[in-house]
Order: sequence, then C-alpha cells, then structure tokens
Amino acid sequence: MVRRQTCLQWLTYCLFKIKKRTPALISTVIENYLKQIRLETTRPGGGNEGLCAMGRLAQAVGVTPGTATTMAKSMAEMGLVIYEPRGGVRLTEAGQQVADRILRRHRVVELFLVEILGMDWAEVHDEAEELEHAVSDKVLERIDALLDHPTVDPHGSPIPRAGDAWEVAERVDLTDCAIEKALTLVRMVDHDAAFLRYAERCGLVPGASIQVVERLAGADTVRVNVAGVGEVTLSYTAARRVLVSS
Repeated sequence: MVRRQTCLQWLTYCLFKIKKRTPALISTVIENYLKQIRLETTRPGGGNEGLCAMGRLAQAVGVTPGTATTMAKSMAEMGLVIYEPRGGVRLTEAGQQVADRILRRHRVVELFLVEILGMDWAEVHDEAEELEHAVSDKVLERIDALLDHPTVDPHGSPIPRAGDAWEVAERVDLTDCAIEKALTLVRMVDHDAAFLRYAERCGLVPGASIQVVERLAGADTVRVNVAGVGEVTLSYTAARRVLVSS
C-alpha cells in the first residue's frame, strides 16, 4: 500500500511539472463544464438531442444555475457551446473534441491507477479528476500503450478516441431491461465510492452475468440474480446506476 501511494505521489508530481511547462489554452473550470455537458447528454435519460438543461449542468458541476448560465455564455463566445436561453446548452464540434479529450484522459488514468498501481476501483475517480487536467498527450499515449489500448475504464465507461463514436451499443438500466433474460453488466454510471464497494461485494461488476428476477414498483426494489453470487435486492435508485446489454 505504501509503495502504491508513493508511485501515485510520484506520478502526480511528474504530471504537475508537465502542466507547469505547458500553458493551458482552456482553463480547468471550462474543461470540467464541457466534460459534464458531454456526460449529461450521453447518459441514459440525459439531454434531449445533445441539449443539456442548465439546471442539470449546474447540479453536475456543483454551482448555482446563475453561475452555470454565466459560464455557458462565456463558453459560447469561445465557440465551445451553443447557448439557448430558457433551453440549455449544447456542445459545438470544438467543444465536443475538448470534452472527449478530457474524458479520455480521465478514463485512461482511472484504468492505470487500477491495473498498474493496484488501487480500488471505488477510489480512483477522485484521483483521476485531478490528474486528467495535468497529463500531457504524450504521457497519456504512453499509458494507453502500456494498457494495450483499452476501450473501457474500470467502471465499463467507453474510452473516447478521435473520430470514433463511443456509445455504440444499446444499453439499458436494471429498471428498464427485460425480466428473466440473460444479461451482461456492461457499465456502472455512478462513481460514488460506497455504492461501488457495495456493488463489488454483490458481484455487480462489468462483465458479470445477471438476470432480473422481479421488479416491485410499489416497493421501488429490483431482485437480481448474479452468477456466482445469488440473488441481490437493489433499490430503484441503485438499479438505475447499472447498465446491461443482452
């Protein structure tokens, strides 16, 4: 554990030095906004045709709607988004490229922390939030090659690549999938550490074979049979965080 922490501290220091030598054209704050818009408009139940409502964006970034609106107008002036008053905000092609680059960095770094440094999948999200803004493209490509060019991160989220679509398969959550049908867990859309640790104890990890046994809308619960584990009962809130494919 001490060795892994030392490696992480060394990596953070090196990336910080790289960042110091590379002037940022777009601020970290703007990168975070663009990333959240991309996430909100590609997740199940997200934005309508690429449009992210200002309320959703403000909540995702952790600011007031007024602050989010002010930033949206600034990003629109930079050509990164299209701001629609009383509607929301959508990414331009330039804004999407920036968002995908940050998401790519984040998810590759997460996988590096898990696969190479041996960190828990429940704790790497916050670390990657810091490192995603510091790692250079050169370092990222070295890490990507070391990991043999992965297509998903530890949580099953697709790793964007230039010019490629990164939501290619139809995926639904456990509140909307078929009952008593063989399914494969493909992605966890919530990075809350407590939830991920609970999910792992239940065998709910990407690649797991599962089957929804019963949904009780009145009780807001879903009973799931997990291969090798047995039956697990989830709340609707938790079930919406688990994406599956047939």
